[in-house]
Amino acid sequence: FVGRWVTPPFSPRRFDTWFFLASCPPKQEPHVAPGELETGEWTSAREAYARWLRSEVICVPPVLHALTTLAGGLTDDLLARFLSVKEAHGEPTRRIEFHPGFICFPVRTPTKPPATHTNTYLIGSKELVILDPASPYEEEQKELAACVDELIAEGRVVREIILTHLHPDHVGGVNALREHLGGSIPVAAHRFTAEALDSSIRIDRLIEDGEVIELPGEPRITLRAMHTPGHARGHLCFYEARTGALVTGDNIVGLGSVLIDPPEGDMRDYLNTLERLRALPHLTVLLGAHGPAIGNPRAKIDEYIKHRLEREENILAAVRDGVSTPQGILERVYTDVHPKAHAMALRAVLAHLEKLVADRLVEKRGEDCYIDSNAAPHQRRP
Repeated sequence: FVGRWVTPPFSPRRFDTWFFLASCPPKQEPHVAPGELETGEWTSAREAYARWLRSEVICVPPVLHALTTLAGGLTDDLLARFLSVKEAHGEPTRRIEFHPGFICFPVRTPTKPPATHTNTYLIGSKELVILDPASPYEEEQKELAACVDELIAEGRVVREIILTHLHPDHVGGVNALREHLGGSIPVAAHRFTAEALDSSIRIDRLIEDGEVIELPGEPRITLRAMHTPGHARGHLCFYEARTGALVTGDNIVGLGSVLIDPPEGDMRDYLNTLERLRALPHLTVLLGAHGPAIGNPRAKIDEYIKHRLEREENILAAVRDGVSTPQGILERVYTDVHPKAHAMALRAVLAHLEKLVADRLVEKRGEDCYIDSNAAPHQRRP
């Protein structure tokens, strides 16, 4: 027995996994059993770990721990090294390093169900930027601060805090972390985010589309800021071309759905954002604000675009059939949505209707009435 690892609660699917070290007789022919695994190969722990160090593969924490332990040699203290970390004894992992220098630290937040956590990202191998210190809860703030302190003890320096956007489940721990770090660490965001936040959160620097953030160290990490409105006017994503990693904030998530809530949210902007993200070269992994990492980026983005366009098509069909109110459209189109989520779905209906109005496919009449733009004049309601 070399450990029991438990998936943290940020994931929709959690595993309680026991690990064992097996000594196999010589001249065995290993093979990968089909079924749960898509593909597989046999390699040495040292080579697999070297591939992770080169950002060629992503490893979940128990696998990364196993690789580093085995790569250290089959010494007499091997079992002790396997069991030397608290996470090997059933304590859910908090620090998840997908690539060298890309650490995800989920924190509990008052976010939208089914999510319960928001992912804070700590990026950099020497100089750190911290994206979305999100939790307003003191205990979670202390856990994040302890992780930051560990990284500082390892020789890293915090350069700044960055906000992907303005929503409360992304900014709830900003002031607590800044105070923990001495009060002088700058906070950066897009100008639309800075304009919308209240005065309790001080924004020291503005980030615009195309800005390049160079983080020295080994490996050297280069983040390109992308202004990606849709979910929020000032939303930022960050792309790292060497690894193909994309920090997506709330634009693409590993758990739950993305709310487009007017006027801050805009469906036309959102679909344009998805198309822009999909066009990025060498895209390998999506690091969203909620849930686990997404390893099939373009397929996931295609799924998002297809879903939104199907909703739009069904909403337009409902309007053309004479369903003129957002509530009526909700009841006709969103039959697959649980009633508890109808309030959020209604906001999505409004976002789609605003896009259809902008596209001149629908006309708005009065406060709560929408009609087909192609309807004959005598068919239109006054």
